[in-house]
Amino acid sequence: MKLIAAVIEKAEDGGYGVYAKDVHGLTGYGLTEEEAKNDFLEVILEQAEFYSSRRNEYPEWYDDGNYKVEYRYDMSGFFMSFPFINATEFAKSVGINPSLMRKYKNGMSVAREKQKTIIQEKFNEIVAKMENVRF
Repeated sequence: MKLIAAVIEKAEDGGYGVYAKDVHGLTGYGLTEEEAKNDFLEVILEQAEFYSSRRNEYPEWYDDGNYKVEYRYDMSGFFMSFPFINATEFAKSVGINPSLMRKYKNGMSVAREKQKTIIQEKFNEIVAKMENVRF
């Protein structure tokens, strides 16, 4: 089974964009995250069929329909999908400069891999702690 890594981001017009990190031309768009994901899945099929019509075989990334899409968020997409999370307070809780986190949120800057790893590790700790919450 092939894995297609897809990134969810905030689109310039306020909607959502989805793109494949490693496959040129696989993009989706929607006013909601769900619409963007559905559009992305349709584009996968369209691109695979187009490729097949030209070369009489499916592209390697399609693997005859045996693929899985793994969605990830860029910071702008994350805060857009979870608007109840305050960027400043989230930054403080994961040990990142709040001003920098707001730049990530607004798409004015992009976190480097090292920074994303730190954020992910701290986020995982927060989620693990929250899993124990009972009301």
